[in-house]
Amino acid sequence: MKNKFFILPIVALILVASWLGNERRFTSLVEKRSSGLEEALAARASGSGADAVGSKAKSADQLAQEKGPTDWKKLAAQMMERESGGSLRTYLRIKEKFSALSKEELASALDEIATVDMPEETRRELQFLLLDLLCNQDPEYALTRHFGLASNEDGSTQQRLVDALASWAGKNPVAATAWLDQQIAAGKFDSKFLDGKSPTWMNFEGSLIMTLNSTDPAAAVARLKSLPEGQRNQSLTGFGIDDKDQLAYANLVRNGLPEKAQAEVFGWQIQGMMLGEGGYTKVTEYLNRIQVTPAERVIYVQAAAACRIDDLSQEKKLTREDIDAMRDWTTSQAPGTTDKVTGFALGHSTGPGRIEFSKAAALATQYHEASGNDEVLIGFLMACVPEDSFKEDARVLAAKISDVKKREEILNRFK
Repeated sequence: MKNKFFILPIVALILVASWLGNERRFTSLVEKRSSGLEEALAARASGSGADAVGSKAKSADQLAQEKGPTDWKKLAAQMMERESGGSLRTYLRIKEKFSALSKEELASALDEIATVDMPEETRRELQFLLLDLLCNQDPEYALTRHFGLASNEDGSTQQRLVDALASWAGKNPVAATAWLDQQIAAGKFDSKFLDGKSPTWMNFEGSLIMTLNSTDPAAAVARLKSLPEGQRNQSLTGFGIDDKDQLAYANLVRNGLPEKAQAEVFGWQIQGMMLGEGGYTKVTEYLNRIQVTPAERVIYVQAAAACRIDDLSQEKKLTREDIDAMRDWTTSQAPGTTDKVTGFALGHSTGPGRIEFSKAAALATQYHEASGNDEVLIGFLMACVPEDSFKEDARVLAAKISDVKKREEILNRFK
């Protein structure tokens, strides 16, 4: 297939970043809860920490005695007390009791909670605790018994079930795939939105596809291609990809998504890198690791450069040093595109709370005069969002462009 990549509007990266609201982003919350709890349990077991004072580990016999009927209202009250600043000890004792239950007992407890009158926030916290334990014991059983909890507004509960599907698929991909197909056929993922999209469905699909990709890339691509074209890219966003898995992930994107969607997904990955630690170095390593084509490299270098300049413009007063650092990196990665990328990055960074048009235009003019390359002005004026306050100034700049066709196109943008 012939690559016909377009220059990615950096605005698309911002839109892709909005997918952080997707349920998959609650993974960090799930991990934080688990790690925090394990630390607390470890501190308690070792006798350290404020909650360890006067607390002794229970024997198996004592825990067994606590397996009797649970007073859910009393338990909910204890949970609310803890949420209001009470001792962590209460929560740890509840966790300890439920950890001794079988999967059948955990499932029954989840059924009981749904019928008891208690504050909704407390109910969801108890549901998450029990569901987490159940998923750890038997992810298949958790999904088949309590898939309905995926509709909870607490996104971390849905994410726990999504992770359970990945665990199940890792052991039995045929059964996990068949189960998901059954839920789809039963209308469990039917959209509630006017645009017909279902973020919940894409969340589960993405988890399955990513798991399949680690063992059967062809099956993963086939699954991805079976999804509605307008939602495929959503199924692949929101994942933290380890360095060793980035090429496999990139190949999945290339083989399973239309070209425009590919650019959006890769753009999201690059934006995350530019806004985190590592910056240009990390992006360089990433581009090399996923073996980008020359055409792809031009697109993603521009996206990374614009993201960096835009971010800096919101943090502080942008300097020539900032622009020159971006230009040096761009030259090293995509020679021959530096002036165009410079103009694009400056133009994209104009707007409220960022660079004033006049200041960005002054910088663009300086680089244009130094190089004599109209691509600086073209990139700048094509990336700016036209505003009445600077239309005349923009037209003055456009008049300097020697290419008649491009000059007229830009003048029409600022009528």
